[in-house]
Amino acid sequence: MDKNSNSLNWFEIPATDISRAQKFYETVFAINMEPLPEMMGMKMTGFPADMGNGKAVGALAQSEQHKPATDGVVIYLNANPSIQPVVDRVESAGGKVVMPVMDISPEIGKMAFIIDTEGNKIGIHAQN
Repeated sequence: MDKNSNSLNWFEIPATDISRAQKFYETVFAINMEPLPEMMGMKMTGFPADMGNGKAVGALAQSEQHKPATDGVVIYLNANPSIQPVVDRVESAGGKVVMPVMDISPEIGKMAFIIDTEGNKIGIHAQN
């Protein structure tokens, strides 16, 4: 890894019920997610991605090794072009807003923290 490469290239958000988690993320982000081939006992559902373009991509993952948590590493999902409509859909989709939208700075944008239906703390970020 160097300054010209992404520090993140793949992420997995743990799920205990991958169907419930998929519905949550599709509702909150107004996206469609696709099931990925099962491998090594893992069920996975991918976030929208153009594989091979150099941008970070990831999936929901359900397996013995994937345990939802509110402590530890926090990933921030992209809420561009506007964070508020994304955060507004969290509670009606079964999640919880644990830190409402706050301004970081005009250059960096806005952020919020949520708890998804699986019990993971997730950061939400938008530049506007």
